[in-house]
Amino acid sequence: MTREFKSTREEGLNFDLFPMKLWQKAKKFGIWDPQEIDFTQDRKDWEGFSETEREVLLHLTSLFLGGEESVTLDLLPLISTIAREERLEEEMYLTSFLWEEAKHVEAFRVFLDQVAQEHSDLSRFHGPSYTAIFHQELPTALNRLWDDPSPVAQAEASVTYNMIVEGVLAETGYHGYFTMLEANDVLPGMRQVVGKLKQDESRHLAFGVYLLSRLVAEHGDEVWEAIDRRMNHLLPLAMGMIQEIFTPYGDQIPFGLDIGEFLGFASSQYQKRYERVKKARELSLEEILQT
Repeated sequence: MTREFKSTREEGLNFDLFPMKLWQKAKKFGIWDPQEIDFTQDRKDWEGFSETEREVLLHLTSLFLGGEESVTLDLLPLISTIAREERLEEEMYLTSFLWEEAKHVEAFRVFLDQVAQEHSDLSRFHGPSYTAIFHQELPTALNRLWDDPSPVAQAEASVTYNMIVEGVLAETGYHGYFTMLEANDVLPGMRQVVGKLKQDESRHLAFGVYLLSRLVAEHGDEVWEAIDRRMNHLLPLAMGMIQEIFTPYGDQIPFGLDIGEFLGFASSQYQKRYERVKKARELSLEEILQT
């Protein structure tokens, strides 16, 4: 069988496709090295924190780190599925996706090693909702693609990964974490890291909305109904995970953390993305491809 390469044919690469626009941004803004972050002041700040403040920071860091490791491990089936469909431009962008997730793992581990100097088992912070999402829902939905690359399976995987894990949990967590550190003027190195992470995640979320919108435009109500069911199934778990973060501390939550702000931000971001994907039912495939 003779294989044809898109990049060598007359049409070449389509630089107008939305994933290629994200690819350009990834090359420009995604080049940062966790090993070059200066954590000198962060270590000084850490030494001045109370035990409860350190516990909260370890709690949050363990959730971020475990989540980033999970998405790094579970992303490959989606990349493989896109590659098998010969969507070269989408696959090109997804190569940066995986690389960035791996850097996020490194960044949080460097923080634990250099700043917290913590080497205990932090899975003690992983509650039932967190475990359900990262031990069950995410790996199951993504690994299903090895054997079932159908549009519905792709949509359910992307909802789990992009809309819930990144769009509700990571985005809310990083927003709240960065705001907390900024308001208290602490951990400047980690603030720099989270600023970079937020940039990376914004591109990942944009791709997730694009992918789900493309699947809806191509395959119609069957895919939209699968998206709707999956989001409604996972949202309670995501909100439950946010509740789990605050429960151990009662009314003594340090750094001015407010559960209402976390839940409100998560709900708002979820609703925005839900409406954007829903709108794809009214758009042409061409409009979505070049959003």
